[in-house]
Amino acid sequence: MFTNSISPSLSPALKSHLEAQCNFATELSRKLFDTAQQLSELHLRLAQDLLQEWSNASQQLLSARDTGEFMSLAAAQLQPGSNKLRQYQQQLGNLVASANVEMNRTAENHLPETSRTAVAFADEVVRKTAEETEKATQRQRDMIEKMHATGRSDGVARGRESSRQSDQAH
Repeated sequence: MFTNSISPSLSPALKSHLEAQCNFATELSRKLFDTAQQLSELHLRLAQDLLQEWSNASQQLLSARDTGEFMSLAAAQLQPGSNKLRQYQQQLGNLVASANVEMNRTAENHLPETSRTAVAFADEVVRKTAEETEKATQRQRDMIEKMHATGRSDGVARGRESSRQSDQAH
């Protein structure tokens, strides 16, 4: 999927590594999105439950005939609300723990392949670098040899010319 959109000038090892990275990031993103969706649903349920509780409590409190009944009803409403919050905390903790397990599982599934492709790409880079270094060294040797050869032939030609000039002077 991903390799079709990569430039054909890239090496197969790099393409493989980029695809492994993309697959890892894609699955990790899916897991994060699923967790965010579950978290939103949990928040929404809590909000709905609390609004319903508060609506019921408000109706009961408004129907109170005196201060004593009002205080009694208000105190009775504290317990269900705190139970809802405790239940929410427990569900939130379970959700976070489950997400952590899923993220670790995703990493365990993808990191070996991603590491393998990274090593293959690094090996390819080292191999190509060594080849290019050897080629550059050989070009430098060839250039130095040509310079020496040119210098020697120029030196021989200058020596002959100097001999001729010296012979003609005498």
